[in-house]
Amino acid sequence: MKVIAVVFAALLVSAQEPAAPASPPEPFETWLATLMSEARDRGFDERVINQTLSGLEPLPRVVQSDRNQAELVMTLDRYVSSRVTPATIRRGREMAKTHAALLRRLETTYGVPRQYLLAVWGMESRFGRLIGRTPVFQALATLAWEPRRSDFFRAQLFDAMRMVERGDIDASRMTGSWAGAMGQTQFMPSSYLQYAVDFDSDGHRDIWTSTPDALASIANYLKGYGWERGLTWGREVRLTDKLRSAIATMPTRGTGCYALRTMTSRQSLDAWRRLGATRVNGTALPRGDVEAGMAVVGDRAFLTYQNYDAILGYNCAHFYALSVSMLADEIR
Repeated sequence: MKVIAVVFAALLVSAQEPAAPASPPEPFETWLATLMSEARDRGFDERVINQTLSGLEPLPRVVQSDRNQAELVMTLDRYVSSRVTPATIRRGREMAKTHAALLRRLETTYGVPRQYLLAVWGMESRFGRLIGRTPVFQALATLAWEPRRSDFFRAQLFDAMRMVERGDIDASRMTGSWAGAMGQTQFMPSSYLQYAVDFDSDGHRDIWTSTPDALASIANYLKGYGWERGLTWGREVRLTDKLRSAIATMPTRGTGCYALRTMTSRQSLDAWRRLGATRVNGTALPRGDVEAGMAVVGDRAFLTYQNYDAILGYNCAHFYALSVSMLADEIR
């Protein structure tokens, strides 16, 4: 993710939930030999193993990028202002016009409004222009060898091998971010296997060069994480002393990714009204029994619905999900 389109999101995930320190890794050559043996035990044939693993060497800059993530300190306002820019909003609106027919089909098929597809697309790859040039197998092998998050990246490495085995893409063409995220969608291999879509019906799930496949894959991902048709993401509310005190006594969600665990449990908008929650301008919230949780991020507060959870499924960081949500509102 050393392309600008995705680096901030990756940094914020680690900054919000740092990984535990790990012991030094064993020599890479020894580790790689063991990995190749495991690949054979998993049923991969020698052709795939040679194409994907043979001759790999670690990339020091990948290790450095991974270790440096937690050092980032950034406010929500600064993060949003760096992502939801006039140029990005303008480009998103242009893409909405350019791909209007495609976006209508996607809305009908998946139930995700076009502005959210465009916002994720813009956040992840600047609308398909920046997809990363790091060899995916080298990046994943480096991170699987480095002990800090080795289990996660080892699983991703085998999923990437499965992509090659299935004929989804040639190993030599698999490039992406320093963390192994690929294509216009910046999918990890596991996400590709589960959510990538061949929407242009050419026989390939091409998130690298096909705009229909990329946008449909984003839509399918959000739908898979529980997107509710006809519902928005939420809204910012005024964080008064009274509301802050009420939030402090509430149970948190307690499960899910880090950002979800730190949010309050859900209750209806009417219940939030009774607790004194208002819009940012001080006017009353709409009445209704729509369930919403509260996310307090710095000195700002947001009532969020199920669709915000779906955006967090794409990247479990409030900074990321709020930027996507705000960018979608501006594109709309």
